[in-house]
Amino acid sequence: MAEETSKIRLRKPSSKMTQILAGNIRNYRKIKGLSQEDLADRCGLHRTYIGSVERGERNVTLSTLEVVAAALGVSVPTLLTEKGVENELEK
Repeated sequence: MAEETSKIRLRKPSSKMTQILAGNIRNYRKIKGLSQEDLADRCGLHRTYIGSVERGERNVTLSTLEVVAAALGVSVPTLLTEKGVENELEK
């Protein structure tokens, strides 16, 4: 069993997916007129965490993604969709 666990590697999302998420969070936050600190307060997170997510420096958990999406009034899939903001504005 120990041999099997030593072969498990931690995975990171692709750089492209991280940048899509980062850009969508930043764009929706700005559309809502929120500062990073305002968004962090709504999510129960630290403002520096929001900044690092917007710069693509953090690997966000699903539970955090759900909280951020709810605070921004959008769905999780929207935050993970390329050009999410443009797609939402077209509806």
